Amino acid sequence: MNTVKRVLGVVWIILGLAAGYYLIGSQAIPQFTSGKSEDLVPAIIYTFILMPIITGGLCIFGWYALQGEYDD
Repeated sequence: MNTVKRVLGVVWIILGLAAGYYLIGSQAIPQFTSGKSEDLVPAIIYTFILMPIITGGLCIFGWYALQGEYDD
């Protein structure tokens, strides 16, 4: 079971990086470049608030699992 937790740690890290890439690439950049003022606020929220929380949380959780912090 501890091996499964460590393997899933790598999965969480990859998922965190993929979520950050998706949030910036598919959500924030198109809104920054749209030229509309109502798209600027969500783009800033995606980039500077949500992306660090989501990516950081998943990557830290994966790092702890990879290091064995959740072993029995």
